[in-house]
Amino acid sequence: MSARAIATARGFDLTTTFVVMRPDQTASTAEVTPTVFEELDRRFDGFCRHLLVSCFEFDADWSTWERHPAGDEFICLISGRAMLVLERESGEDVVHLDAPGACALVPKGTWHTARTSTPTRMLFVTPGEGTENRPVQPEG
Repeated sequence: MSARAIATARGFDLTTTFVVMRPDQTASTAEVTPTVFEELDRRFDGFCRHLLVSCFEFDADWSTWERHPAGDEFICLISGRAMLVLERESGEDVVHLDAPGACALVPKGTWHTARTSTPTRMLFVTPGEGTENRPVQPEG
């Protein structure tokens, strides 16, 4: 085992420590803090050609839409259930993630959000460069 593998071969919780995959396929970890995304942007050159591996827990609808212009996003349900909503020219496209292991690929540049009312945990592999967010507008 290499010195690098020995130094990094330790367990951690993906909900409190994110992983950043560099363009050369090496990885770094980053502690999740309230300013984690700003810190990651600074540390990793605006995420140019980097991937973020993260895990989030939530029990309510997301308050924002997001999109990733640098590439497709991989999403995998770990527990709970959620509806992944993709904004298309023809309207909303809903992907039901209702069993552990259910996955989706969100196409590059597609606005998306998630809806749930149950405790849910999802794994994300995100091309972070240029990620945009906008608020979800209340219905009615």
